[in-house]
Amino acid sequence: MKDQNYYIDLELKYGAHNYHPIPVVLSKGNGIYVWDVEGNRYYDFLSAYSAVNQGHCNERILDSLTSQANKLTLTSRAFHNNVLGEYEKYITKLFGYDKVLPMNTGVEGGETANKLARKWGYLKKGIEENKARIIFARGNFWGRTLAAISSSDDPSSYKGFGPYMPGYDLIAYNDLNALENELKDPNVCAFMVEPIQGEAGVIVPDPGYISSVRKICDKYNVLFIADEVQTGIGRTGKLLACDHENVKPDILILGKALSGGVYPVSAVLCNDDVMLCIQPGEHGSTFGGNPLACAVAKTALEVVIDENLSDNANLMGNIFRDELNKLNSSIIKEIRGKGLLNAIEIRKTSSISAWEICMLLKNKGLLAKPTHGNIIRFAPPLIINKKEILDCTSIITDVFKSIE
Repeated sequence: MKDQNYYIDLELKYGAHNYHPIPVVLSKGNGIYVWDVEGNRYYDFLSAYSAVNQGHCNERILDSLTSQANKLTLTSRAFHNNVLGEYEKYITKLFGYDKVLPMNTGVEGGETANKLARKWGYLKKGIEENKARIIFARGNFWGRTLAAISSSDDPSSYKGFGPYMPGYDLIAYNDLNALENELKDPNVCAFMVEPIQGEAGVIVPDPGYISSVRKICDKYNVLFIADEVQTGIGRTGKLLACDHENVKPDILILGKALSGGVYPVSAVLCNDDVMLCIQPGEHGSTFGGNPLACAVAKTALEVVIDENLSDNANLMGNIFRDELNKLNSSIIKEIRGKGLLNAIEIRKTSSISAWEICMLLKNKGLLAKPTHGNIIRFAPPLIINKKEILDCTSIITDVFKSIE
């Protein structure tokens, strides 16, 4: 049997060096668990960056995948297919929008939202051509295309890849005064923001922030774009993170768990006033809206609804944070999160790094990954139960006690 080093060495030799994974080689997944090539089982506390909310290899989703794959996988949008419309009807009714534009990846969803906002700005708000501005929050992350990195303030994302997309500007996250000051400019067409910043380290804004964003955008006739690629589909204890404040964005971006992790699917939802600004030939994707993706996405959403995974995320998240808040560790700066999107921030003065802590967790059967150097994100599949969440908090507690 080939050991893990064999597979790691293959990747190092033949693959681009654009990732730095935890040194474990996974070969199987089921529910909340993954197994490495040597047969060791782990709790998955990353969920493929929240793409596997419904659990690894969810049976209902796989049944939809294989059933549709045996009939028709791709037509392109040059022709109609008999699955797309049914999916479009389901997802628009579920989230309360007139229209959906299907794409494949989360970053494509962000690009699509930006194009829609700019076109709306020119056609509906009356912004002079090529003058439209989109405002983003510092600490945002929505991918690594040239447009996405142009809105980033993280040098590891943007440095060495210029020149950058014009018309993008940054303000502080969770700062309503800064937002209002920018939105006074009539050339601003949109504000794009994560309701909770995931890649930045699970940064949760003040209560009322998102509802205030909605009001300020309304006041200045600016589109509110919610990037719910990571926070959506039940992750934070509601179907959408915006639902915590009963807020409906003008443009909603979904991805990741929209397919349960078995196929790349993303979606941009908005009403006719915005969506119909784009006409045939102005935007598209060969794979966007393909019948295989549509069948998978519809079932993935049905699983979340039918199994009450949003409610379970809320309950299990409360237990998770309650247990970890019992820790009295000098190396922990903060424990934060909502639902099952949580993080522990390690003090930068600590003698042990977040990476080293993740290695200790791995050795005890729990997989997590650092972000921004000193933050560990914890995001298990939403199907996890109380016994399992307590077992995991016990593992995490034991690791931190062993460090002390």
